[in-house]
Amino acid sequence: MIIGMSLSKEHTGLFFGSFNPIHTGHMVMAGWFAEYTDLEKVWFVVSPQNPFKEKKSLLDDYHRLALVRLAIEDDPRFWVTDIEFRMPQPSYTIDTLTYLEEKYPGRPFTLIVGSDQLPTFHKWKNPERILELYRLYVYLRPGFDGGEYRNHPMVRIFDAPQMEISSSFIRDSIREGKDMRYMLPVRVYEYIKEMHFYEK
Repeated sequence: MIIGMSLSKEHTGLFFGSFNPIHTGHMVMAGWFAEYTDLEKVWFVVSPQNPFKEKKSLLDDYHRLALVRLAIEDDPRFWVTDIEFRMPQPSYTIDTLTYLEEKYPGRPFTLIVGSDQLPTFHKWKNPERILELYRLYVYLRPGFDGGEYRNHPMVRIFDAPQMEISSSFIRDSIREGKDMRYMLPVRVYEYIKEMHFYEK
């Protein structure tokens, strides 16, 4: 299901992640790509729990989906999808892209990834096929300049502004009783407090 789905053919960026939880840094990055590139929409693709990995502090899939929905509900540039929840696990990006192409023919998709993901991109399932069919919009991360993919015709590198916070930092801080209200979208913070997420 696509939350707030439109049938138009707008150029759409796909922002994959566990979003555990979604935080202000995610929102800043998505907003920058929607305003400073040719992307007209950004879809948040919430990744499901990998059955082969220990759950640890990962919230249930639908709680994380709910948090993203709360974060973006007032911004028409953003949508969220739970498409990977119903796909075989573990999920692979190329399979998700193929499914999206079949479900929404004619909509141009671009992957939004950090430059820290490029050193292992060759280990992804069918990386050549991904680069044959889809553009990669890459935001620079400290210490990663894009490597061998930097000059690939389907890869564009952007020096987008970043906030040096992470979901793991937020989870750890909440567990320590810290106030994280300014690092999370307001409704996300309120929901996490109400549900007592990450407190133990």
